[in-house]
This record gives sequence, structure tokens and C-alpha cells, in this order.
Amino acid sequence: MKKTLLSTLLLGCVLTSSAQPRCNDDGTVTFQYKNDSARTVMVDVQFAGRKEMTRNADGLWTVTLGPAAPDMYPYCFIVDGISVMDPENPLYFPNEGFKNSLLEITSKDGLPHDIRNVPHGRIEYIHYYSKSLGGTNNAIVYLPPNYMMDRQKTYPVFYLISGTTDTEEVYYKVGRVNYILDNLLAEKQAKEMIIVLPYGNPTKLLAAPPKPGMPQTQFGGDVFSKDLINDLMPYIEANYRTKNDRDHRAIGGFSRGGNQALFNGLSNLDKFSYLCSYSSFTSTTIPEVYDKAEETNKKIHLFWLGVGTDDFLYGNARDYMQFLDDKGIHSVKEFTSDKFGHTWMNAKYFLTKTLPLLFNKKAAEEAMKMAKPTPAATGKEQQFTPGVMARLFPRPIISPEYTEQNVSFRFKAPDAKKVELECEMLRDPIAMQRDSDGVWSTTLNEYLFDTFEYCFIVDGTRVADPSNMYLSSQQGFKYSIADNPRSPFNFASQGDIQHGRTSYDLERQEAWYIPFMPQAMTFPSFIQLIPGKDDTMESWFKEGGADAIVDRLLADGKTKPCILTTSALEFMKRDGAPQMPGFQPKVLRADDYPTWTHRRRALKKLLIDIGKEPAPSFPNFGN
Repeated sequence: MKKTLLSTLLLGCVLTSSAQPRCNDDGTVTFQYKNDSARTVMVDVQFAGRKEMTRNADGLWTVTLGPAAPDMYPYCFIVDGISVMDPENPLYFPNEGFKNSLLEITSKDGLPHDIRNVPHGRIEYIHYYSKSLGGTNNAIVYLPPNYMMDRQKTYPVFYLISGTTDTEEVYYKVGRVNYILDNLLAEKQAKEMIIVLPYGNPTKLLAAPPKPGMPQTQFGGDVFSKDLINDLMPYIEANYRTKNDRDHRAIGGFSRGGNQALFNGLSNLDKFSYLCSYSSFTSTTIPEVYDKAEETNKKIHLFWLGVGTDDFLYGNARDYMQFLDDKGIHSVKEFTSDKFGHTWMNAKYFLTKTLPLLFNKKAAEEAMKMAKPTPAATGKEQQFTPGVMARLFPRPIISPEYTEQNVSFRFKAPDAKKVELECEMLRDPIAMQRDSDGVWSTTLNEYLFDTFEYCFIVDGTRVADPSNMYLSSQQGFKYSIADNPRSPFNFASQGDIQHGRTSYDLERQEAWYIPFMPQAMTFPSFIQLIPGKDDTMESWFKEGGADAIVDRLLADGKTKPCILTTSALEFMKRDGAPQMPGFQPKVLRADDYPTWTHRRRALKKLLIDIGKEPAPSFPNFGN
């Protein structure tokens, strides 16, 4: 029953709403979108490109496309020229810029990333102060299914970095690395490991904009590389049970993340011996590496490079492989031609190939021995140029933009007739003004330190802010989240303090926050956070900032350690559960408050009140 519920919640093609994409028996997909005011609608999906949709008398736009191979595909609707996520689909692609929903076409034979009835690992969201960044950074940590059972066992670590404009969530929510490894572990085809998913563009998290010229992708002198080696790795090794030597560390990534992984791996061969690049390449001028092939080969257990022949980075990746061959540096090479080029279909496929080789010296050595030389150049290979870069990643619109006095919202829609800002802090939407470049904008002089949901209404259609990577986690339409990075309850402004961890139990659909506790202590207070009727288990943390609020108040000495959870805490009533006479968690219901500002204030008040209470007298459970 649990597995059926989980599949229903997570799999796009299983959802039954009449406006969901429908996967047909012949492999085709019927896309449906309800919009009474739209003049034209297209669907843009990775396996078919942009296709016109037709409208019926009830205002439902439809089109059937395919057949397509079973996999996961990003898609969106183009409504009167504006990209719109599917408001009926809970699955979406986390990204700094574009906003796409996710279509999952299942296979009767099963796919490596399927959510199967096997033991599942744990997903934890971490925050840590980075001296290299001068601010708080974040990452996601996957812990294997048995991690919590044997408190003495230690594990190797795989640092896995996502691509340009991707957030740290992409290898989890799109790359499905947790499910791929869960399935491999159940089949005994991979070694148990911890996987760390860093955010590849950490300067975007700073409370204040980075100084002009501050490097972000100039690998070697950039903040990401310094943070990875000097801040994130020490944090992981201090807070998790890890094996801390080069034989038990791997690093890999997709696209820009592959570049970052290769550069940092090759630059730190005293720390890493397994290197993986998915659809990428890196610098050919790393000191003490390329001109000392024999020494380098001895240090690397696995040097794995994969790319699609239809990828726009294929020419650069192939040239890098040839460069390694010419230098006498051994590498495994994998090529695809059926996964639409530079896509996360390729990223998932490459993961399934490499995870079984990590921390398995015998399997890795065998793969390296069987490696083939680089295919000869034809002169027709695609090359990544500054022009391609400019086309794929145009200069971004800044929205929302905070100053000391106000916050401005911007949205580019040159052909729109009317654009409004809707947010939960305003009774009615307010009109935005268009400039000569087709950018609509408006400025609010209030609510600077409130956190609120907002969107744009473009000629009658609600649209999330494409310039804001923070989306609401509620069911249905995904609003953007405005959260001033200078707020004391935003991680970006909190300085060098200790942070707890937030984890998500995908099978039970529960969220848990465990505070930082420096030593064994008496049982902390419990707060049960009940999501609103349209919320998910993530909402109290993603929109409500509950974890950041506790961290700040703990650091200021204004509250006591508290565990926060969306769980109904039924386990407290089970036979064999710790006996705590009189145990009664505090309860906060989202639906008792009209906005997230009110919910945050209620949580803050509750935490301060807890800080004034005597410490709970429950038994000491240790670490």
C-alpha cells in the first residue's frame, strides 16, 4: 500500500487528473492543458520539440505525440509565446532559470531509475558556513539504506555535481541518483556509499551580490573549487561516518559539473582516485598531471568519460579524450546516440554505468583494461563556442532584486498585452510596466523581510518567475518564493553558526528537522508542523523556512533544541517505542494562518516560548 501511494505521488504518467499527460499503450503521450484565455498553445517536450495543440469546446488544449522511449522528459507549454509549467503536474525540473515539468514514461521491463519495492536510502538537506564563500552554502546528502542501522560502519563518498543553471536538487529529483543506487544495492551490483550533491554556482546564494569579476567558472581559482575542498569535504567528514582517503573518494558531474569534477579531481589526486565526467571536458593545462602520465595512471583507479555523439559538447569532449590518449593517460569512454544529446537522460544512463565501478577496484581495473581509443575526428563534430554559450545562456533578468529600501520584480514578455504581479501579501494583483526591451517590472516598498509566494499574470495566464530558482513545493500551480537574502531567517545571512539537518522520508511522505546538538542530551522538544491543504511535506521548510528559523534562534540562545516534523508521530504509540509519560508535541497548523509570513511568525513565537520552558525530562537517548 505504501509503495502504491509513493508511485501515485511521484510518477507523472500515473496521475489521474484529466489535465495530466496520459501515457498510452502504444508508447504515445497525450498532453492536456486547460486554459480558457489562451489564443495559441504549444507543448515543448524533449522527444518531439515544439508542437501545436488544439482546443476543444471546453477550453482543454490537447495533442498526442510519440511514440517515445520509456524515460523521463522535461516539457512545458508555450502559451501565447510564454513558457508555462504544467500546473497539474507535481514533478518539475529544479533550475536557476527555465521552469519545466517532468514527464515519466514507464517501461514494462523496468528502468534503472524506477522507484521499486526495495530498501531506500535517506535524503538530507545540509547547510554549512563556507569560509571560502564568506556565507552559508548548501548541499544534499544521500545515505545508503543501512546507514542508520550500524553506527560503527564507515562509507566511501561520491561527490556528484550537476550542470550549468541546475540546482543541487537536480541529480536527486531529475537524475534519480538515489533510486538508481537503491536498486543497484538491492541487486548487489554496487558498493554502499554516501553521495554528496553540491550546488555548482554557490555565489548565487550570497546575501550580497558578488563583486564584479568574481570568478564562478574559471576553474581552479573559483569559489566553488575552494569551497569543495576546504569547506564542504571537511564538513561531510566531520558530520558523517566516512572513509577519508583517496581510495574511498570519487568525484563526478554532468556538463559544467563534469568540468568542475574533472578539474578538482585531477588537481587533487591525493584526495580522489575515481573520476567521472558526463557530457563534459576540462582544462588541458593542469600542472603535474598530463606530462606525468605514468605517475597519473597509477593514482587513478577509474577515469570514466561519457558523452552523446549528438551532444553540442561532443566535439570538445572527443578532443579532450584524444588529448588524454596522446598523453598516454588511460580512460574509459562511453558514447550514446539515442538520448537527445545534452540531456539528463544521458546523465542517468552514465550513472548506471559508473556506480557499479565506484570503490570496486577489481571492476574498475577491468573496465580500464577494456577501454578503447578515441574515435577518429571527422571534422563535423559540434563544438562549444562563445556563440553557443550566449544562445543557451542569455544574460539573465534579475528578479526579485532587493535593495535596502524595496524589492523589484521583472519579467520579459515583449509581445504581452498586460502583465500583473500577484502575491499573497496583496489583496489584488498590481499592474507592471513595460520598457523598450519588452521587460515588465514593478517595485514594492513594503514586505521587504516577509517571505511570500508570488507569480506573474501574463494576459490572464499565471506564470512562475523564470528568473527565480525558488519555487513553492505545494501541489498544483508552483508559485515563486520571495525571500530576502538579508533576512535574519534566511540561510544566506546567518553567518558562521551551526545548522541542523532536514531530511525527507519519501515512502511515508514525512519531513524531519533534527537540530545541531554538540553532545548527548535529554530528549528535545517536538513540534508537529501540519501542512496546509495544498502543501507538501517540503512546504514548511522550503516556504516556511522552519529549519532556518530554529538554527537562528538556537544560535541566539532564544530557544532550546527542537525536532520539527510533519509526521503524525504515530510511532510514539507503538509497542516498544520509548516510554515518555506525558509526551505531547506542540502543534502548528498551516491552515490556521493566511500567509507564510503569519506562519513564520507563529513558529518563531512558539520557539521563543519553548526557550522559556524547563528542559523536557525525558530519558537520554544519546546520539
